[in-house]
Amino acid sequence: MLKTLYTRLALGLFLLLLVVGLLYTFISLYALREYSASVNQALHQDLAQNLVSDRNLVSGGQLDRSALEELFALYMAINPSIEIYLLALDGTILSYSADPAKIKRNQVSLPPIRRLMDDMSLYPILGDDPRSHDRQKVFSVTPVPTADNPEGYLYVVLRGEEYDAAETMARGGKVLQMSAWALLVSLAVAMIAGLTIFRLLTRRLRSLTHLVAEFENSDMNQGTPGAWCSKRWRDKRPTVRDEIDYLGATFDDMACRIASQIEQLTEKDAQRRHLIAQVSHDLRTPLASMQGYIESLKLRRDRLSPQEQDRFLDIALKEGRRLSRLVDELFELAALEAKEKQPAPEPFPLAELVHDVVQKHGQTARDNQLELTLSGDPALPTAYADLAMTERVLDNLISNAIAYSPSGGRIDVIVGQTDGEPEVCVRDSGPGIAEQDLPHIFEPFYRGETSDGSGHAGLGLAIARRIMTLQGGDICVENLTTGGASFCIRLPTYVPVPPNVINT
Repeated sequence: MLKTLYTRLALGLFLLLLVVGLLYTFISLYALREYSASVNQALHQDLAQNLVSDRNLVSGGQLDRSALEELFALYMAINPSIEIYLLALDGTILSYSADPAKIKRNQVSLPPIRRLMDDMSLYPILGDDPRSHDRQKVFSVTPVPTADNPEGYLYVVLRGEEYDAAETMARGGKVLQMSAWALLVSLAVAMIAGLTIFRLLTRRLRSLTHLVAEFENSDMNQGTPGAWCSKRWRDKRPTVRDEIDYLGATFDDMACRIASQIEQLTEKDAQRRHLIAQVSHDLRTPLASMQGYIESLKLRRDRLSPQEQDRFLDIALKEGRRLSRLVDELFELAALEAKEKQPAPEPFPLAELVHDVVQKHGQTARDNQLELTLSGDPALPTAYADLAMTERVLDNLISNAIAYSPSGGRIDVIVGQTDGEPEVCVRDSGPGIAEQDLPHIFEPFYRGETSDGSGHAGLGLAIARRIMTLQGGDICVENLTTGGASFCIRLPTYVPVPPNVINT
């Protein structure tokens, strides 16, 4: 029952309103009591003085004791809410109108009396109640017989015992009943209003909770994970007005990101399965060939001529080298994909590097009856890349061009620049690349229609693309109108740092 936020807010609101209501009732009763005391003392501040003058308590400059006794008896009958005391100058109680059995004090404290006589507007001022050792009440006081010749004080307690009894009875009846009803009605109205407001405020939060539950229970493995995200964005993105809107928008972004990542992971998993199948096939082919020739050599060695034995060993050695090259490429691609192998960029003249690589492959091209040429503008902007990685890419592109170009063909290596960045293009005279294969030519183990039939598509182009991506460069391919294909790489340009920036 208390698991929902709305229920907890409702319970918290009820307890808060109850505490506030009780506190308000207590403060109101206290304030009402103080207000009543102030009004009572303000209305009767001259009562003691009026009693002296109206009842002729002073005669010939002396206090008339008999008149005072008559005053006590009279006011006990007609106004039992007040109590009249005659005090000495030191506050000792000399005479009173109350029941002697209920008098607890023999003396009344003088500082409140003097403070009230000095300034009658300072109310409520509480004085000692002779009927109690610790209780204080509002009072009226006047010096007797006169202010110029005081012999004592006429001390009138304005809220005597009879008044307290009547007030207690009223408070226990109508006042408490009215206060209770007022408290209950206030609590009910405030509770209803608060619950309504809370429900309106938590409506979006409940909607967000349902959305989270829907996302939690959704099966991302069924269909396209991105479909769940696209469903959330059918309408216009809501305006962020407060924390709940921000939480909802953030959750939408997070859910879309998770859905997209799941979709990417699903795609990566499919690619991984395909890659494993391709790797298994490409590793099995040279391994089976090696195993077959070696077993044949072992079983038929006595019946094979030395030339046949050498041919078997040459084929097994060729397949072993092929297998070693494939394993090396696999490790290299894995290291690049895992970013374990990072480029160390440095400024270098790209034209000189291309010249060295072309010279290195010149003999291989001549052995295959191919013409390998270098042309273009050698005055290139200084490249900023990893020298060894760039050489690796150029080696791969020129080797592929040699492998796919027919005898008597031509391979052109052209250096230049595009948009201020150094560029190298390797153009062969081979059969070109089928149009449907161009978008996939840089994928690992992709076999197009122009594959050499060896069963191995290689990883060189995939490695080249990964290297160029890590260096911030680019690699692209296109078919030539004259036949053959053109692979171009573009590298970042070196921008020198001003000396003052370095010193800073």
